[in-house]
Amino acid sequence: MPRSLPLAVVAVLCAGAGAHARTLEAGQGKQYESPSAAISAAQEGDRVAIYPGQYFDCAVIQKNNITVEGVGNPEQIVMTDKACEGKALLVIRGENVTIRNMTLTRVRVPDENGAGIRGESRKITIDNVRFINNQNGILSGTTGGSMIIRNSLFDKNGSCGSACAHGLYVGHLDLLHVENTRFYDTQHAHHIKSRAARTEVIGCDIEDGPQGNASYEVEAPNGGSVIVRNSKIIKGPNAENHTAAIMIGSEGVTQMTPEIIIENNTFRNDGTYPTIFVDNLTATEAQLSGNNISGVGPVRPLKGDGKVVASR
Repeated sequence: MPRSLPLAVVAVLCAGAGAHARTLEAGQGKQYESPSAAISAAQEGDRVAIYPGQYFDCAVIQKNNITVEGVGNPEQIVMTDKACEGKALLVIRGENVTIRNMTLTRVRVPDENGAGIRGESRKITIDNVRFINNQNGILSGTTGGSMIIRNSLFDKNGSCGSACAHGLYVGHLDLLHVENTRFYDTQHAHHIKSRAARTEVIGCDIEDGPQGNASYEVEAPNGGSVIVRNSKIIKGPNAENHTAAIMIGSEGVTQMTPEIIIENNTFRNDGTYPTIFVDNLTATEAQLSGNNISGVGPVRPLKGDGKVVASR
């Protein structure tokens, strides 16, 4: 029969299993002077706490199960200007990483794809993060996995030079979920562009504003399930693409599209041009219900397969 472990060894193993993750503090007078130094020292399961300051700094997050969060007012916890690996302020390779309560701003790189966050892993959560005046707010080309974004702000991101950079761009994730988040004043490209198998936009505020000149408010260029619910969407007078607010299948349908549900939203066209609220190029019937649609210029609720119920 196998021999039992000594009680002392069992006690040590149990104590190790229950050990609490560390908190590594970054900021003036703290254990680490910069966010990148604390992130580099972090091990799996640790929390990096960033105190108020403006940091000309960037970091690559390699470890799994890491939380990086600001302590205090997110407007005063700022990482700015510097791009690691020519990509982003934060490059995320670890799995199950959470970024919370901070500002990521002013990223520019030569290939015009600089981002506040470059997602290179399969499970990322963003909570109460401000993405201000970057080429991309978030850029992810990962296949599979999920990205959850809540309670955040994307303001004045986007560009179209040698390539287009967006407020938020994700590749072929399993799920993109965006909730209670504001997109404003996006420049040239799209507020949200998602190739995910399922894209959910819930309770968001997506506005060009008087100076923004974005293309689409939400684009799912390859199909996939699209849920847009309880959101305010406003196409501005200077939009560079008058075609539609929500575009589905514009680059060819390359994946199954089980459902398209657009419900209980408010859409307004502030331009004098005609536009379409939902342009559906898939064969899946879009279900539009309970949407409040208005505009200076005329708005067609739906083009393509689907039905409109109780639009106001």
